[in-house]
Amino acid sequence: MDFLMSGLAACGACLFTNPLEVVKTRMQLQGELQAPGTYQRHYRNVFHAFITIGRVDGLAALQKGLAPALLYQFLMNGIRLGTYGLAEAGGYLHTAEGTLSPVRSAAAGALAGVMGAYLGSPIYMVKTHLQAQAASEIAVGHQYKHQIFPPQSWKVALAAAMVSGIAVVLAMTPFDVVSTRLYNQPTDAQDCGGRWLKTGLMYRGLLDALLQTARTEGVFGMYKGLGASYFRLGPHTILSLFFWDQLRMLYYTYTK
Repeated sequence: MDFLMSGLAACGACLFTNPLEVVKTRMQLQGELQAPGTYQRHYRNVFHAFITIGRVDGLAALQKGLAPALLYQFLMNGIRLGTYGLAEAGGYLHTAEGTLSPVRSAAAGALAGVMGAYLGSPIYMVKTHLQAQAASEIAVGHQYKHQIFPPQSWKVALAAAMVSGIAVVLAMTPFDVVSTRLYNQPTDAQDCGGRWLKTGLMYRGLLDALLQTARTEGVFGMYKGLGASYFRLGPHTILSLFFWDQLRMLYYTYTK
């Protein structure tokens, strides 16, 4: 569970930070092995880089390399944090007296970090190649011509649906947990002016259920059943968006 939780958490963050990764990659490649003042600076600073990329390459270019970035974050952080979590749960970080050992903790963290970096390095290379791709007027560094999927390929819709499935699960799981508990709570009938209404004995409503769960069980309590939610909701979202895209393509093909 540690692998899945840490991997999905990193993927959720990646959806928002990937544009910064694109900007960082372009700025780091700018002026490669050239003396200052001898090359054209397409990106003067972070904000200028955002505007330039959005204006020339389009806003979608700020999310270039998102698919390998998500896979990299899931693997690297899932392995790194998951391995450390297993070591902690297994008691390997504590001495025979039960105290936390700084040496063992550092060794476990280093080993987990090396494993994550080693397995994620090939994916990081692909991500860098894709994020460096730019229009000729603002191109920096070597321009690899990778193309993950052919234009109008069903694989594009499938990949996009997989990414959106992660976002949907991260956003909706707390509400799914609360709705399950609201439906399952015991009730008591009360007389309301001649009408008997059933009221919940544990939660007064949606907001009350959210607050009680967060206060008592913490943030992770809001994400109980996350893995099961993704394996249920993920394929549903993926297939729904995939079939929707394919039906649209068929409709426009035969109506033109």
